[in-house]
Amino acid sequence: MCRWAAYVGQPIFLEDIVSRPDHSLIRQSQGARRCVTAVNADGFGLAWYGDRPEPGLYRDVMPAWSDPNLHSLVAQVRSGLFMAHVRASTGTATSRTNCHPFVAGRWSFMHNGQFGGYDGFRRDADVMITDEFYPHRKGATDSEALFLIALGEGLDRDPKGAMERAMARLTDLAMRRGSAPHVRAACAFSDGQRLYAIRHASDDQAPSLFHRWSQTRNGRAVVSEPLETDENDWTEVPPGSFCIFDRDSVTVQPFVPPVQARAA
Repeated sequence: MCRWAAYVGQPIFLEDIVSRPDHSLIRQSQGARRCVTAVNADGFGLAWYGDRPEPGLYRDVMPAWSDPNLHSLVAQVRSGLFMAHVRASTGTATSRTNCHPFVAGRWSFMHNGQFGGYDGFRRDADVMITDEFYPHRKGATDSEALFLIALGEGLDRDPKGAMERAMARLTDLAMRRGSAPHVRAACAFSDGQRLYAIRHASDDQAPSLFHRWSQTRNGRAVVSEPLETDENDWTEVPPGSFCIFDRDSVTVQPFVPPVQARAA
């Protein structure tokens, strides 16, 4: 499992989320508390939005705590919408192309979780990516496949519906060709205007997800784990949720992929 953090609000330095808090994302890369894998050392990445529609992207295979370039970057870059991720591989290679976030046009995406037995149906998952978006397929992860399938399902027009349909298609493959746990997912994605997040699983073990408004930053952090050890005012996102974070507002809706709706 991986750890990630995202932010939307007034522009701040990336270090205010990534490296400065007591339980910052970089600290979580060495000592996560709310996942099976305490160490997340299989690469890291950042995607941030600035003056252009497309996000900036920085990824590498080094552990987040050991890259001096990362510390320098987050101390200098300001953004009002950004995402950061530290990776613990569930099977695919440690390579820059497999590091999150993934970017296509103005969209960025990152994921914590897995589709069980993915190696057994990876080719079938790739077939689900439309010709329009397949050129963006640079790595081999289930996470990137989910993102690109969702783009083909109409992420631009209908973020929730597109992600539900993409999740349903991969869930069906995992249940027919994979292994348990079939689906576990905590995702964040953005078009540069809003931040979206999903907490979902095919069992009762959905990956952790929290959010919190900061008056001092005038913005909201959305995280795998709370960023401070002494703060108890983080709101936990319920399993089966689709969240829209639009600056200072939060909308939480049920996330019900069609396969699960038919099985209900």
